[in-house]
Amino acid sequence: MSAAGAPVTAGGEPVRGPVRPGGLLDVLGVASVVLDTTGRIVLWSPQAEELFGYGAQEALGQYAARLMVDERHFELVGKLFADVMRTGQSWAGGFPIRHKDGSTRLVEFRNMRLLDDRGDVYALGLCADQSTVRRLEQDVALSERMVKQSPIGYAVLDTQLRYVSVNPALEKINGVPAGETVGHTMREVLPMLDSAPVEADARRVLETGEPVIDNTLVGRTPADPDQDHTWAHSMYRLEDAMGNVLGVAISVADITEQHRASLEAEAARRRLAVIADASARIGTTLDLDRTACELAEVAVPELADVAAVDLLDSVVDGRPSTLGPSESAVIRALAVRPQDGSDAVRAADPPGRIATYGPDRLITECVRSAEAVLVPQVKDEDLPRIARSPEAAEVLGRAGLHSYLAVPLIARGEVLGALDLKRTRNPAPFDEDDVLLARELAARAAVQIDNARWYQNARNTALTLQRSLLPSRPPVTTGLEVASRYQPAGATSEVGGDWFDVIPLEGGKTALVVGDVMGSGLSAAATMGRLRTATTTLAALGLDPALLLEHLDKTTSALDHSIATCMYAVHDPHLRQCRIANAGHLPPAHLRPGRPPELLDLPTGVPLGVGGIAFSTVTVDFEPGDELVFYTDGLVETRRHSLDERLDFLLSLLDDPARPLEETCDFLLRTLHHPDNHDDVALLIARAQELP
Repeated sequence: MSAAGAPVTAGGEPVRGPVRPGGLLDVLGVASVVLDTTGRIVLWSPQAEELFGYGAQEALGQYAARLMVDERHFELVGKLFADVMRTGQSWAGGFPIRHKDGSTRLVEFRNMRLLDDRGDVYALGLCADQSTVRRLEQDVALSERMVKQSPIGYAVLDTQLRYVSVNPALEKINGVPAGETVGHTMREVLPMLDSAPVEADARRVLETGEPVIDNTLVGRTPADPDQDHTWAHSMYRLEDAMGNVLGVAISVADITEQHRASLEAEAARRRLAVIADASARIGTTLDLDRTACELAEVAVPELADVAAVDLLDSVVDGRPSTLGPSESAVIRALAVRPQDGSDAVRAADPPGRIATYGPDRLITECVRSAEAVLVPQVKDEDLPRIARSPEAAEVLGRAGLHSYLAVPLIARGEVLGALDLKRTRNPAPFDEDDVLLARELAARAAVQIDNARWYQNARNTALTLQRSLLPSRPPVTTGLEVASRYQPAGATSEVGGDWFDVIPLEGGKTALVVGDVMGSGLSAAATMGRLRTATTTLAALGLDPALLLEHLDKTTSALDHSIATCMYAVHDPHLRQCRIANAGHLPPAHLRPGRPPELLDLPTGVPLGVGGIAFSTVTVDFEPGDELVFYTDGLVETRRHSLDERLDFLLSLLDDPARPLEETCDFLLRTLHHPDNHDDVALLIARAQELP
């Protein structure tokens, strides 16, 4: 359709031949009546028959006034008719007419003089029901006012997607006057806007008749060329009363503020999700390195493309972390994410490395001031203050580092280090919202890191004490070959009180001891040391194993309600036997050449520290080539298997009596010590030898 609504072909030419009715005149039902100079009807249209009720045969040749007008209006009608015919000036207005059924109706007239090619004069009357005309006038006026006064932009496009009309609101949105808009396409009017999606929607609406509701478009117009705006546009196909397609109507609303608020709400939701994720993922263990990795993993990619967790080296060692204005920061890298080998990652300090950052470096400023350091747009001159070296600065430049943020890790009032964040792929610069999120992550993680740091320091202290109390290597004894191992608990567990000992005695005898103090940490290690010392002292007295355990039980009872299990055996190479007493400990395995391994059937006894129950001594033959395997429960216990299953598994592994004892120790630890068992392990294996 053309701008005026007339039918046209695809090439823009008028359609030839009959066309279905559907224009405004058809809606109005406009009737045509032609009169000669005497006022007689000479032409009578079908619409006139419908409006006045008289058929053509009844009306043609009749005086119009006598047929359609009440007698009291004859004089007025005659005067109006004479004026039109004499002056040639048209007359328009409403006039009451008489319908054939006798009723009176108000009709809107447009009267004018006609002249044919022979010079004959006629009068043409165009008539329509006045109520219909008034209703349409009101509808048009109302529609026009609504469109003009609406704060929403409205436009009508023809079938060629050219503007037919725009309202003032759309003029304001586009920044282009209506006079420069009508007759042009959207891409001609708004060249700086990507209008292709809107035009595609409009073509689809023209073809299918299906409306488009609230599609969004982001861009700029001459009204505000320096800022992006967001608009919601809806469109529907315009058709006349008979269904002929006239074009497309479009409504446009500026929703920039709503869109921005929606983005901010989504960003807030994302921040809450990240914080919730951090609460669940950071601090799952008391391992310092693992906790740092968890923080870095939460930060990437939600907050940064590259995240590094760095601690002051003094903090890791438990020393004060205060830096003076001119002091450099000695930083120990704990974690870097992602681990994809990109240039930005290669520029970071690898985990475990200790690097010195000068007083002018941004990370030094961060840990010295205990404040966040933000560089929204990184320039070339900023790179040397971010990187650890000129070479690393060049790498960061090639990687496309464009935004940088460092926030301090603060726990219990002490600066531990910093969370270092970089953006290379995410095009958005860090902003204040990112600073708030990073601070929240750092605050939550710092407490976990501090806990892990102190736990690691305490564990290291306990482990140092534990190792110092155990024999570095078993002594050479008469008639015995001995091998031993001590494996502390995993990094996330406290060191326990497991111990073993090999004590040379008079007469070539040897005492073999394995014990386990219940509990963990420094207290358990200290208790273990006292029990080991007491055992060594009592063993020198040559006491029977059961009697020695009774004395040791009393010693344990005096150690702040401590409890321990213990296996004590005395080997006599001359008698080729061992005398063994048990205080609540797991039975040793006995290996004899040519026989299957077995667990010694010993009275279990009660743990040391319980008191009041006597211990028993059992004598076991111990020929050359025989072996005894002593161990603590950390070797065999797991959460998923019964103890009997694990003890059977232990015996199944002792299938080679000729295997060197050192290899047997390593083999048992490697095979039996389950990853989910975070207990210490003490292992002692003794093999009887022939006396020289």
